[in-house]
Amino acid sequence: MLELRKIAVTGGLACGKSSVCRILEKHGAYVVSADAIVHRLLSPDTAIGQKVIELLGSTIIVRNHTLDRKEIARIVFSDPLKLRALEKIIHPAVLNEIQKRFQAVRKQGKFKLFVAEIPLLYESEGELFFDLVIAVTAEEEIARRRFQEASGRSEQDYERRMARQMPTQEKAARADYPLTNNGSLQDLENQMMPLLQELNLT
Repeated sequence: MLELRKIAVTGGLACGKSSVCRILEKHGAYVVSADAIVHRLLSPDTAIGQKVIELLGSTIIVRNHTLDRKEIARIVFSDPLKLRALEKIIHPAVLNEIQKRFQAVRKQGKFKLFVAEIPLLYESEGELFFDLVIAVTAEEEIARRRFQEASGRSEQDYERRMARQMPTQEKAARADYPLTNNGSLQDLENQMMPLLQELNLT
């Protein structure tokens, strides 16, 4: 059975975490997304979803029996206590799901690398689970523009979301492998070539 290494990809908002993961996946890594796991967990039908409803109220339930993530964000970004309470519910559950996925992938014996994209890795103390951390940074103006273009949301929304995160440069300083993503996807992949070689993915 192949030894399965655990890699976390983190970084600032709209810095290119998903792009790094797509490149790693293209070269044969198995990739999971913390955001995708959160999306699945935030359902009225899950124990986590019920806890979130108890915390934030039934107004977050929408007609098609799902939870309104925009309404959740609106509530918690205006109430730091509720934000911290929500994170205490969500972060452990996400890390637990990632651990379960890792164990399942390891049993398959098909991959050399298990990659998890976790925006709030350091904030949730999730780095302890991984063998290596990649942190993706970008110039603030570039990241802000990317965020607004991709989401259609305001500059104020970008600032609110960044305020809940560890500064991007601090993430880069703590990571094993910092990447700067100010250019094209090809520029990013070229920058990653030494890492891909180190991880035996080339």
